[in-house]
Amino acid sequence: MIVDLLFILAGLALLVIGGDYLVRGAVALALKLGIAPVIVGLTVLAFGTSAPELIVSVAAALGGQPGIALGNVVGSNIANVLVILGATAVIAPVLSDDDELKISWVYAMLASVLLIVLCFAGPLVWWHGVILLACLAVTLYQQIGRARSPQGHPPELDVEVATDRGAKIALWLVVGLVLLPVGARLLVDGATDIARGFGISETVIGLTLVAVGTSLPELAASVASALRGRADMALGNVIGSNLFNILAIMGITAFFGPLQVPEQMLRFDLWFMLLTTGLLGPFLYRHIAVGRVAGAALLSIYAAYTVWLLA
Repeated sequence: MIVDLLFILAGLALLVIGGDYLVRGAVALALKLGIAPVIVGLTVLAFGTSAPELIVSVAAALGGQPGIALGNVVGSNIANVLVILGATAVIAPVLSDDDELKISWVYAMLASVLLIVLCFAGPLVWWHGVILLACLAVTLYQQIGRARSPQGHPPELDVEVATDRGAKIALWLVVGLVLLPVGARLLVDGATDIARGFGISETVIGLTLVAVGTSLPELAASVASALRGRADMALGNVIGSNLFNILAIMGITAFFGPLQVPEQMLRFDLWFMLLTTGLLGPFLYRHIAVGRVAGAALLSIYAAYTVWLLA
């Protein structure tokens, strides 16, 4: 038990550190190659911050643990809304009237519905991945097109790396690429052993411990933004992460299937993911701030959901 806990803690630490280095290196390299910041923000940065989820889900799929692979994505999307947005709102009210966020939320809702449909048509295999990645390509094309228009609002790059030397960039990339798979393996192995030891299903471990662990980079970024007076960035972080988790992470992971969808997810968790994503709609379209009371309520809902899962 102690060894497994140490594996999990070490895995989480390596994922957070490796993800941060990979993001910095990838963004710096893209900027040095002359790629437009708008494209870097919508592609390189988005993929980089989702690297922990990708590596963990692929590692779990290769290890024959579909409950962790799927639970990681579904659980991360639930945690993004209830934990990340909730924790950020407790620090500072979250408010945004950006039309791009409203469009992205609609995309995230459609992606959630699509994932549910594909899961009911499961097990997930390569052609499900093709569908998800094709939708990702269309979404990115439209987002980049709108961001480049005169009325568009390019995403902010919160990484100041444009002047770094090539050797430093290479070091960041190497460290990130080494730490991520090692951290993923430690986390998945430790979580799996604990699940078996306590008689808890791998699906529940994936939906809770693994999902929250791989969402730590997004949580750290959102809380840091709130402390700097930019709590509004948390909404974009949450919506963008949910969209990428489904279309990119699940799309790529499906190629390492077949992934049998656990019955529990079909009955409840997928629908709960859709519901939590839908909670953002009224705040966005009615221009209502997610205040401290709402943030505390979101955290309470997640606590109740976790207790229900473990029970």
